[in-house]
Amino acid sequence: MLSWRWPFGRLRFRSKLGWGMAAIVLVFGLLLGHLLTDMAAHSLLEQHHKLGETVARNLARRAAEPLLATDLLRLENMVDEVTARTENAEYAFVVDAAHQVLAHSFERGFPVELIAANMPEDNRSHRQLLRSQPGLIDDFAAPVLIEGDRIGWVRVGVSRGAVSKTYTRLWMVGLGLTLAAIAFGLVLVSLFARTVARRLARLRDCAEEIVKGNLDVVSSEDNRVNCWEIMDCQMGNCPAYGEKRLRCWYQAGTLCPQCGPGGYPDKLSSCRHCPVYRRCAGDELQELAEAFDVMAATLKDYLGQIQTARQDMARQRQLLRTILDVTPDLVSLQDVNLVYQAANKAFCKYFNLEEKDIVGRTDFDIFSEAQADQNYHEDKQILVTGEALSKEIAVAGERNRRWFHILKVPVYDRDRITGLLLTARDITVVKQYQEQLVHSQKMEDLGRLAGGIAHEINTPLGIILGYTQLLLEDFEEGTQSRTDLETIEKQARICRKLVADLLGFSRQSGFTRAEMELNDSIREVISLVEHTFSLNKVWIRSDFDANIPPIEADKERLKQVWMNLFNNAFDAIGEDGFIFVRTKLCAHRRRVVVTVADTGPGIGEDDLDKIFDPFFSTKPVGKGTGLGLSVTFGIIKDHGGRINALSPAPNEYMPSEMEEQIQIGAGTVFIIELPVVDDVLPEDECEEATRHVVRSEQSSA
Repeated sequence: MLSWRWPFGRLRFRSKLGWGMAAIVLVFGLLLGHLLTDMAAHSLLEQHHKLGETVARNLARRAAEPLLATDLLRLENMVDEVTARTENAEYAFVVDAAHQVLAHSFERGFPVELIAANMPEDNRSHRQLLRSQPGLIDDFAAPVLIEGDRIGWVRVGVSRGAVSKTYTRLWMVGLGLTLAAIAFGLVLVSLFARTVARRLARLRDCAEEIVKGNLDVVSSEDNRVNCWEIMDCQMGNCPAYGEKRLRCWYQAGTLCPQCGPGGYPDKLSSCRHCPVYRRCAGDELQELAEAFDVMAATLKDYLGQIQTARQDMARQRQLLRTILDVTPDLVSLQDVNLVYQAANKAFCKYFNLEEKDIVGRTDFDIFSEAQADQNYHEDKQILVTGEALSKEIAVAGERNRRWFHILKVPVYDRDRITGLLLTARDITVVKQYQEQLVHSQKMEDLGRLAGGIAHEINTPLGIILGYTQLLLEDFEEGTQSRTDLETIEKQARICRKLVADLLGFSRQSGFTRAEMELNDSIREVISLVEHTFSLNKVWIRSDFDANIPPIEADKERLKQVWMNLFNNAFDAIGEDGFIFVRTKLCAHRRRVVVTVADTGPGIGEDDLDKIFDPFFSTKPVGKGTGLGLSVTFGIIKDHGGRINALSPAPNEYMPSEMEEQIQIGAGTVFIIELPVVDDVLPEDECEEATRHVVRSEQSSA
């Protein structure tokens, strides 16, 4: 339903103010003009009446004597004189006590009806307004008295025409002055309305600028005189010094001795007595404009603080987010309803999900139902009791098992629990180290036992082998007894090798360090096995670094290492293949790297971590004791070195001519690192040795 709106409401404020004040000026101007004109007219009429009464009384006093003497001529002269000398006098006449006209001023005959028009009964003067052809006439009647006795009447008629003309002229003058005053008032009203409207329009424009976001607007008038100019102040460190936008009483911390402490409006009571305030303070509109500027400045300051706080929060949030994303731990935050509110990159990567796919969901959307149900009850218990949960769990993966240390803590907002923070750290490597430590301890005990047994067996075995060799000299070739003794000697030698391996594994054999050429020791071993291997079309290729300096090592035991590695490679290849040996001096010249690669079928991933364990072998029964690589591992370790195996062998460890011989996923390379100058490997990593080893260890972890 449409409502009618008075058109005045749609007018601009300036028009409303102008029209309203103009109406007031007009109404009060007309009323005042009318009142003044009426008062002037009343005063003129009163003077007119007093003049008529005076003329009538004077004539009555003068007519007493002629009236008693019945001197008509004299009376006639007197009335003519009155008529002639009195302004606006229309007539005058004298009647006796019997109402007989004795003298009059009428030229065309006395109107008889005029006698009764104003004839009072008492002896007092009387005035009567008469209407005649020329216009209104005031008829003044004055008794002619002799010692209190009335002997006649004097009547004087004075026309109101002159008074009316004077009244009309006065009214016109009054109206003109009133209209002039109204016009002048309207001009002043227009100027006032324009001034007020201009200041209000400035406030409106400033408000629109603030709505647009411009908080640097100034709605108050420009400061013509500033406080430092009035006070002759030179304190440049005062916040009001040089500030032309805000008055000094709106600013806190001003240094003027007359300023009170605090800010606006607390200090305003002291500022009211300041010369600056008394000189610069304006009217209500000026105060409103200045308050508007203070509001804009305060708002800008608040917005600046909010913007700064928001930027700080954004930086802190980004920093926190970076920290959470960089950490390898799985971190997530759930609310009291166990709905995920945040998750770091590690958490998302582990579950192969995007953060948007996790936030807003629960464990029932991510985990299996059984795992989610277990998590739900654990989390609810933490939220109810407020006690943190710490545990280690094993998670079976597609390739291996991973261990996690789970820590769940409640998140407090003051005294109220508002969420649940979860961190999960992958401790698989720690667990593997623990298992390796236990395994090493077990192997050490086993080696000590094996060494003790081998030492006890070695002496009688040597006696058996010695006597067998002596008995062989007593029997001819081809006899059954010599054949049996040779069988005993062969098996005794096998047992002595086994004992030697056991002693080597247990590190109870002799160890003599001396300066040696690493390349020469490898060449000697190659020369021993090269012919045998070639019978099965297994060829050895080598690439020796001529810059390798002599090293301090046990040459014979290192030769045992090369022999074990070559034999293992040969056994792995079987027939038709290559063995590639390379030596390399690392860039910092404190470590030498020896790689032995083959083109065999490679080692399975499950077996790769066990090849250095004693008595572990992938060879058929009777083909190996499972101690060769264990002994090799021990010898390298005794020299302060390190040995690792990679399978399949990376191509860079193979010569180009062997690439065609290598099947995809096949081949094994052993990487041996030996110190050159010290008993232990230097801390500097050798890129040639560690690049694939570290990657392999990380992949295994």
